[in-house]
Amino acid sequence: MAATLYFNIVISALGVAYIVYGRRQARIVPVIAGIALCFYTYFVDGWLALAGIGALLAAAPFVIEG
Repeated sequence: MAATLYFNIVISALGVAYIVYGRRQARIVPVIAGIALCFYTYFVDGWLALAGIGALLAAAPFVIEG
């Protein structure tokens, strides 16, 4: 239970960083990925699913924008 909470905090912090980066660079993909990283943790249960979805969303700005 505590590990899931800590994981949620780390993922949400990464999401906030993506939002700030995307707004400063005027890029939409990091902003959308950051918003998704901040909010998907409320709907997914289990650390393995959190890690998988988080890794996909964290990699999305690099894959989509090249």
